[in-house]
Amino acid sequence: MRRQLEGYFEFDRLGANWRTEILAGFTTFLTMAYIILVNPAILAEAGVPMAAVTAATCLSAAFGSILMGVLARYPIALAPGMGLNAYFTYTVCLKMHIPWQTALGAVFLSGILFLLITVAGIRQMILRAIPHQLYAAVAAGIGLFIAFIGFQHAGLIVRDPETFVTMGNLRNPTALLALLGLGLMVVLEAKKVRGAILIGVLSVTAAAWALHLTRWTPAPAALHALRQTAFQLNIGAALDKGLLEIVFVFFFVDLFDNLGTLVAVTKRAGLIEPDHSIPRLNRILFADAVATIFGSLTGTSTVTSYVESTAGVAAGGRSGVTAIVTGLLFLVAVAAAPFAGVVPAAATAPALILVGAMMLVPISEIDWRDPLAGVPAFLTLILIPLTYSIANGLGFGVVAWAALHLAAGRARRQDWLLYLLALLFLARFLYLGAM
Repeated sequence: MRRQLEGYFEFDRLGANWRTEILAGFTTFLTMAYIILVNPAILAEAGVPMAAVTAATCLSAAFGSILMGVLARYPIALAPGMGLNAYFTYTVCLKMHIPWQTALGAVFLSGILFLLITVAGIRQMILRAIPHQLYAAVAAGIGLFIAFIGFQHAGLIVRDPETFVTMGNLRNPTALLALLGLGLMVVLEAKKVRGAILIGVLSVTAAAWALHLTRWTPAPAALHALRQTAFQLNIGAALDKGLLEIVFVFFFVDLFDNLGTLVAVTKRAGLIEPDHSIPRLNRILFADAVATIFGSLTGTSTVTSYVESTAGVAAGGRSGVTAIVTGLLFLVAVAAAPFAGVVPAAATAPALILVGAMMLVPISEIDWRDPLAGVPAFLTLILIPLTYSIANGLGFGVVAWAALHLAAGRARRQDWLLYLLALLFLARFLYLGAM
């Protein structure tokens, strides 16, 4: 049996062994375990029961990671995505006043769409249509969006009637703890300490409790709590309200987040073929789509691949066993559901800021010297946080890219899908402007 498993996961070809693969799985889990605390804190603001969404976060991460490991045999772990959870709460639920059950219906529909275009092979077409520099701008813009939310949670940024936002009171204990937590996380990251974000969140939580700055009411046990969100999605309402834009954003961001992570992890692990192709690509994309569907059914936002998987690869992980071990650890973590509310905003805010900062790395891939690329990328990057909408930033970027290239006479016939997407975004802006 052991030899059969080693043969299935190609241990000999990859130079893998059980000890290293298991250690790599633990490493990946430690680097992304912060999502168990941060994701529920974000979705709870949309009204999703915190203990239930904690259980859903763990279950969906376990399911997605194990499916990826077994089916695609890659050391890539999955969990509810940062940025997408912020869009779910702050744009869809709070800004657009959409009930979280309906938003979960939109997540489910985006997963179905993801699955269908994977089977049809359309995902590759869309990937080729969108300029890579706009994808980099979207990733960085989401990072700014997440960091902006973190600054608000920490009280470092507050509303101002004249300037919209201004500096908060730094003597506020929440702000001070958040800054100390951010400093601790950054130092730990600089020292390459595994689980730096999680250690920071737990440290600030302990400090907040010691200073009596937080309160906690015990929540129901995980399996009982999960009943509050499992199968509570409202697909009919999502269709009735015509949430195609929301479905598209969930779908689009997950598409490029997944592919970007895939390239990063496979490059780091040396798993890309000499012709730059990625073996079993459809299986990877299939696992991602099914994980999103599963997540919406349990009660959480879009599930996607995590770039933190590179930590496990750096520890020697090369096969799907790494992802399976990570998934099993998330399954064990379901027991954390009753303790979800124990983590204060001062602890999750620095995690949001640090994750947002780390998502700015892709902007180096943008050719800022070329205005035809730099301006659309800048519009995408800056309008995502300023309009509190990934869709607005992405739309402006795509429309600007298409319009400027047309005006400069640099449009290409093979980019027809990009121009079609630009027309759809333009129609959306005109429609919203007429409302």
